[in-house]
Amino acid sequence: MIEFGDPIWLWAYLIIPFIVVIYVYRFLYKKKPALLFSDTEAFKNLQGNGKQYLHWLEQLFFILGIACLIYGLARPQEQLTTVERNAEGIDIVLTLDISSSMKAEDLKPNRFEAAREVAKEFIDQRISDRIGLVSFAMQSFTVCPPTLDYRLLKELVDEVEMGVIQDGTAIGMGIATSVNRLKDSEAKSKVIILLTDGQNNAGEIDPVTAADLAIAYDIKIYTIGAGSRGTAPYPVDDPIFGRRYRNIQVDLDEEMLLRVAELTGGKYYRATDSQELLRIYQEIDTLERTKVEEIIYTDFTDLYPIYIALSLLFMTGYFLLKQFVLRSIVEV
Repeated sequence: MIEFGDPIWLWAYLIIPFIVVIYVYRFLYKKKPALLFSDTEAFKNLQGNGKQYLHWLEQLFFILGIACLIYGLARPQEQLTTVERNAEGIDIVLTLDISSSMKAEDLKPNRFEAAREVAKEFIDQRISDRIGLVSFAMQSFTVCPPTLDYRLLKELVDEVEMGVIQDGTAIGMGIATSVNRLKDSEAKSKVIILLTDGQNNAGEIDPVTAADLAIAYDIKIYTIGAGSRGTAPYPVDDPIFGRRYRNIQVDLDEEMLLRVAELTGGKYYRATDSQELLRIYQEIDTLERTKVEEIIYTDFTDLYPIYIALSLLFMTGYFLLKQFVLRSIVEV
């Protein structure tokens, strides 16, 4: 980045157009020739020596010399900034329900796709935090352990699919797997963000017991219930009639999700549409921020000697051309 120590000198560039106008005026309205000829036919085939073009070079050298001199007087400086950043990162696991009920389209385009998109936006907002991904249906598994490689993490979020494991909603197993990924972490803060749209109906561990495990390892859980109230449109693919929709009952165990969140010091949210889900993740992002301390060192390197030297070079070229190459005979 270039800054100027004495930027007021830059106003002197206004003189450049006047110099150009003077040169053009002298070219268009130069003196009449000292010798008059009645017929110049005999001079048409004479070869020129090219000096007429050097007049333009002489004038260009003068203008460039003035321009470099002004730039040098303004004292250009290159600003070199070094930022020393210290951050105490948070370890976060995103725990995502991938049961078949996540196909419901009360969130657009559906609950599962909406959850993936806001998860990626959440990842983009983090700095120096290790983030992992756990998904669950009948069983739970780790998609990605906590990592700082956000690009890889977002690619894995895109690769998560419904139907790869047996259908069901093992919320307790999802929490337990997430706790297992965070229990050995030495981060100052450890957080699980759990998103589901149903009730715990599978797995060997119930959600409250899994929450007790989280408490033992000082892990905070934010729970998000996804789904509208009442019923939601659910797509059904018929091999004969194609895709059709039927309304399914939204069966969300809010009492359990609220208890899990409160036990661990987190918070429960209800997302009834895509915009509300985005707002929830933004609020969690605000609540769980990494404290970043920055020390900024700024150094300046003066560049004006380069431009003063260029100005001297151009002015020397101008002087040599004027005095030795384009020297004119002065009338007496």
